[in-house]
Amino acid sequence: MALKAVLLDFNGVIINDEAIHQQLIEELLLEENLRPNPEDLNQFCLGRSDAACLGDLLRRQGRTVPETYLEKLLDRKAARYKEMLTKLSVLPLYPGLDDLIYQIRTAQLRLAIVSGARRSEIEIVLSRVNWGEHVNLIVATDDLPSGVSKPAPDGYLLAIERLNRQFGDLELHPEECLAVEDSFAGIEAAKRARVPVLGVAHAYPYQMIHRRATWVIDHLYELNLDWLKPYYNQQFGLANDLNNPQQTEL
Repeated sequence: MALKAVLLDFNGVIINDEAIHQQLIEELLLEENLRPNPEDLNQFCLGRSDAACLGDLLRRQGRTVPETYLEKLLDRKAARYKEMLTKLSVLPLYPGLDDLIYQIRTAQLRLAIVSGARRSEIEIVLSRVNWGEHVNLIVATDDLPSGVSKPAPDGYLLAIERLNRQFGDLELHPEECLAVEDSFAGIEAAKRARVPVLGVAHAYPYQMIHRRATWVIDHLYELNLDWLKPYYNQQFGLANDLNNPQQTEL
């Protein structure tokens, strides 16, 4: 078994935009005459799609809306998100990302983004970075059935399926991937898909991530893929029991 693909989350791993999303969600709630609650935002939104997040927030305050109306709210938020990013001269990307992409390319690994964000939001960021063309695949919320969001494993399973279709000789298995996640929902999604997961303590404290992920680091720039080779080269690697992973500090 060898490492063949790296599957990156988007919000909270590639781009530090949680504050932007929080502001836009709060604006939508206020426009619906509802009061935002920071604790609810953390509980229902981190690591999840906008549809799952906003739907739960509305139901939390006794508001049930048709799917068509929810989609209009999400369209409004997406347009504002892209407008805000367009106004930024420098995107708030996490330090160490360029080096990680270089490591992935040097090792000739496949690279995918697996996210609850919309494809259009991911693409606007990729169009402004010098490594965007090296992303082999995007699995966004648009690619999944309505209502499906992390911690469900569907996004990861679909990414592996599509990478195998795109690269006929890849023969990729979940245990041969590395997921990079910052949220509890994202970590759980990768584990349910049997993908070893590296947790980055961007959204939660190190110790809280450490209890959930296969490996953990404080910052993205600390990651050296060579450190993981011994685990993927073992015949019975860590991925044999992702329900009870042997956590390793990098």
